Amino acid sequence: MYKELKNREYKICVVGLGYVGLPLALEFAKYFDVIGFDINKARVELMKKGIDPSEELESKEFEDKSIVYTSDIEDIKEAKFYIVGVPTPVDEHAVPDLRPLLSASETIGKVIKKGDYVVYESTVYPGSTEEDCVPLIEKFSGLSFCTDFKVGYSPERINPGDKERPVHKILKIVSGCDKESADEIEKVYAEAITAGIYKASSIKVAEAAKIIENTQRDLNISLMNELSIIFDKIGIDTMEVIEAAATKWNFIKFYPGLVGGHCIGVDPYYLVYKAKQLGYDPQVILSGRRINDGMPAYVAKKLVQTLIQNGKNPKESKVLIMGVTFKENVSDIRNSKIANLAQELIDYSVEVDLVDPYASPEDFHHEYKIKMKTKNDKDYDAIIVAVNHNKYKDLDFAFFKSIMKNNPVLFDLKAIYRYPEDKSLTYWRL
Repeated sequence: MYKELKNREYKICVVGLGYVGLPLALEFAKYFDVIGFDINKARVELMKKGIDPSEELESKEFEDKSIVYTSDIEDIKEAKFYIVGVPTPVDEHAVPDLRPLLSASETIGKVIKKGDYVVYESTVYPGSTEEDCVPLIEKFSGLSFCTDFKVGYSPERINPGDKERPVHKILKIVSGCDKESADEIEKVYAEAITAGIYKASSIKVAEAAKIIENTQRDLNISLMNELSIIFDKIGIDTMEVIEAAATKWNFIKFYPGLVGGHCIGVDPYYLVYKAKQLGYDPQVILSGRRINDGMPAYVAKKLVQTLIQNGKNPKESKVLIMGVTFKENVSDIRNSKIANLAQELIDYSVEVDLVDPYASPEDFHHEYKIKMKTKNDKDYDAIIVAVNHNKYKDLDFAFFKSIMKNNPVLFDLKAIYRYPEDKSLTYWRL
């Protein structure tokens, strides 16, 4: 397979051209002939013009690449090596939503031929590739797994907003359904991934590795969030405690915060789902999830209490939230816990304005039914800086006071600023 791809006798097809698929497709298109497939025709048309709909890649990244973009299933029949990078979210009950993944598997089943390869990159629970996806490919193709077509798994490691670590500079895990497929998949990825390849012993091991990467981070952040609640009651600053503890060589720095996005706040539920299928009820993982999911309500309650302490009636107060994306310097609003925070405050009858230099007000309203402003007003009782965008880091307390009323309140959820010497401003951080 690798030899034919390298000689451009065969083509690679990347299914799903979002945050994961598009950067990978463009990287492979430096070395192979690539077909980029996405069911969203509007996104495909933008990519044909050298525009990344996710606003992660610059136009120059599209130049001098051997790639064509399509939303027509007929166009991907000529490929021999398929890579699936579609989203794997959870539903409103925190249950894995595999519909995009299963739909992609059905599509591949309709076009796959004997000798073809399929590599999944979407985050799933251990066993999903072979137990959920492969049967669909077999059903719609009439071919036999491992005999007629090979399957592998290589978990995505895209880090949105990170310009220092593009896809080719992040070490990649690969796996296959047998030794032959694992070896061939390794060769294909090694051509484009300069950071190196780690070959897992099985597909399930590779799937599990991806899940625990983010589950571990989720648990570490949940510990910091719980500590921040305790330290707030004691009356000491969490950040100062962390800095002091970090003087010990084996202390690992994690920080409190709102945990959203498409990885940390989602992936643990996939492992929980699989564990429950097997009759085991996870304790530690779910405990961490409860703490992190409860932080928007905690921050909202704390702000309401602070408003009251400052002589303000929450029902007559106006609050500005700065930043709605799930992390700094990106436009991604998926699973934004800032939306939860805003809704919590709205439920307290607080008037809330939201602004963000990166996020689309239209997309945010469509996703969360909460309106955003393109610019802030100047009559706020409190401000919450929720995301540490670069554009916020140089702001000073004079700026915040200039757009607030008397007895102003500033909540700095990412600990961007130091405690102000001016005590007329009430400052609080996690």
